[in-house]
Formats: sequence, C-alpha cells, structure tokens
Amino acid sequence: MAIYYLNIKTLGRGAGGSATYAAAYRAGERIVDARTGHTFDYSKRTDVMHKQLILPSKLATADMSWIRNRAALWNAAEQAELRKNARVAREYLVALPHEMTPAQRLNLVQNFSQDLADRHGFAVDVAIHAPRPYNDPRNFHAHLLTTTREVLPSGFGAKTDLDVADSERHARGLGSWFNELLAVRERWANLTNAALRLNNVEARIDHRSLEEQGIDREPLPRIPVGARRSEERGERSDVADAIRAAYRARVAARLERGAKEGPVVRDSNDLEDIRRRARQSWLQVRRAQLEHSSAAIPDPAQVDELAALQQDRTHERTGGDDDLAM
Repeated sequence: MAIYYLNIKTLGRGAGGSATYAAAYRAGERIVDARTGHTFDYSKRTDVMHKQLILPSKLATADMSWIRNRAALWNAAEQAELRKNARVAREYLVALPHEMTPAQRLNLVQNFSQDLADRHGFAVDVAIHAPRPYNDPRNFHAHLLTTTREVLPSGFGAKTDLDVADSERHARGLGSWFNELLAVRERWANLTNAALRLNNVEARIDHRSLEEQGIDREPLPRIPVGARRSEERGERSDVADAIRAAYRARVAARLERGAKEGPVVRDSNDLEDIRRRARQSWLQVRRAQLEHSSAAIPDPAQVDELAALQQDRTHERTGGDDDLAM
C-alpha cells in the first residue's frame, strides 16, 4: 500500500551543511564548490531516475541564463550567503507510491515542485531515486532541494517567506511558519491522492496522525538510518532490537487493555492514556507558542523536531533512504 512520508529539513553552515554537496549527492553529479574549493563527485550513482531544475512559472519567458546548470545554481546560492551559520537550502523528502508507473511518479513530483516554486518564488532541484538493491524494493522517493532566496532574472533576491521571522510573515498576511508546515503536508497528500485516483490506483495516503484518523493502534516503529545500515551489513543492531522490542511491548499492552476493557471507553487513569494526553497537551501548547511568536526565525532544530512530531509514523521504512545523512 502507498504510505505517507514527507520530511522537511534545512541545510545550514552552522551544522556543517553544504548546498553544493547536497545537490551533487542527490543528483549523482560532480560539482566543485567555488567558495571552498571542495569537489563533490557522485557521478557514479546509478539510482537517480530523474533530475531537473524547476523555476517559478512567472519566470517562464525570462532570461534565466545565470542558472546554466545545477552547479551554477548552488554555487550562486552558497555565495549569496555571508553569515557563517546561514541557511543555504531546504529539502523536502517525499515517499512516492510504488503502485504508480515511473512516468506517473515523475508527473506527481513535477506538479508538487511547481506548486512550491510558484508559492515561494524559489528554485527547486528535483532528484527522483529508485530503491537501492539492498533496500525495500518499494522505496521510490524524491528529494526536492530548494533555495532559501527568491530567484530573479538578475540573480538571487531576498529570503523567501519561509526564511523570515514570524513577525514579518504576519505583516505579509501569511500566518505562522508552523501553519505553512501543516499546509504543505496536507498539499502533498491531496496531490498524491489526486494522482492515484487519476491513474486508477485504489491506494490512498493520509497526512493526519493515526489518532486524528480515528485509528486505534500503535504506530509502526521507524528504525534510524545508522541501525538500518548495520543490519544491512549483516550486523546486529542493539538500537533496532530495542526499538522493535519496545514496539512489541506497546502492542501487547494495548491488546491486554483491550481484553480487559472490551469495546467500552478506555480507563482514563491508564498510564499509556495519561502519557498520550500529556503529549497532546504539550503539542497544543508548543503549537500555540509558535503560532503567536513574533521573535526571530525558529531554530532549524525546532523545525525538524516539530515536523517529526507531526509525522504520521505508520510504516517502518526498513528500506529507507540513506541520503539524509549529511
């Protein structure tokens, strides 16, 4: 069945990120970073099914020759930022329905990328990857690497609306960046389901949490990349074993509660229920803080953390992507 997965992360110099490295790795190309002199060569990759630069529709007839190719775009992005801790790129990583054909998946990714580019005015560097031989054969996915500045015929412009403080977003009538995060998650689900329906595929995805969907079961565990790599090498991973054991314990506890309680309302004093309600309350408080914040732009770590908390963890990606490791 198709699964929902959308992860958004920022690439910043403060965390050692490099847009030229990220672009070379994801597109399977050789790129020389003019700022540092480093060469990133991933031209031997064989799992890149498609790569493409997508610009805002309003620039369709403009002279954008300064973006001659991928290397030119990301070198310009690096050179446009002067701060040592600047954000240089943002990535949207999405799982693609394995039930669709390569052409159908490409069309879906192009539509989503164009939607993002038109909404925010940035450039989108698309790379669609096939499953690697040692991974889950259903693991088709796409990396959408976006600039943090608007692209113009003359070069890079100001920071996009995603990279300004919430006070500036409110002044522009845009609302909080957290609402934008929720909106893009829903937008991906809607576009994907429309594509599945158009191509006569019965599967559907849902961006909401299991609880919001009214599904009473434990989310399947997500095994960290490092632990998966160890298992792929034939090694035992204590981390993966512990995660799966904890998951089995949660399932057993849920079944035991169900047997005791029957179909009636669960015990409000149940420890798991207390934890669930406490987590819900914390999320509501945290969301309110972010939505009413007029301070500086949120730290990238907060963005990644909150995105993860919103993630619908309904699938253990045992054949997950390696490309998140920076």
